Amino acid sequence: MHPIRRQRLFLVIFIVVAASLAVGLMTYALRDNINLFYPPSEIAAGDAPPGVRIRAGGMVVDGSVERASDSLFVRFLVTDGEAEVEVHYTGILPDLFAAGEAAVVTGELDKQGIFMASEVLAKHDENYTPPEVADAMNAAHERAKQSTDES
Repeated sequence: MHPIRRQRLFLVIFIVVAASLAVGLMTYALRDNINLFYPPSEIAAGDAPPGVRIRAGGMVVDGSVERASDSLFVRFLVTDGEAEVEVHYTGILPDLFAAGEAAVVTGELDKQGIFMASEVLAKHDENYTPPEVADAMNAAHERAKQSTDES
């Protein structure tokens, strides 16, 4: 093999190996930072993995917000119109958090199916709903409409 051709071959092999190593290291480093979104209906169906950091969202069920009198603990339900998920959160809720409004929570599911939130986000004005929540709500309404049409 010609020396120049051999040098090019080694260079190409080195670049492929280095790029593969870089992609592997980035994937390994980011594996804990990937937050998958699950609507309440998928969480209730058991599709969401327990003990893994995920995001969930929907509308806060009217009358479901319960605050502890001696701490910052809050319990509430989030729904996509098809199923409800109980959320537990300890901390200060956003000013715009309210029953009947859209919210996105980040945290983990425990073994009982309760969402242990580490962060709660609320919509920022009266016309905005987070895209994930809007998509989940629309999908739930479509499934409900199809099931009533089939009946």
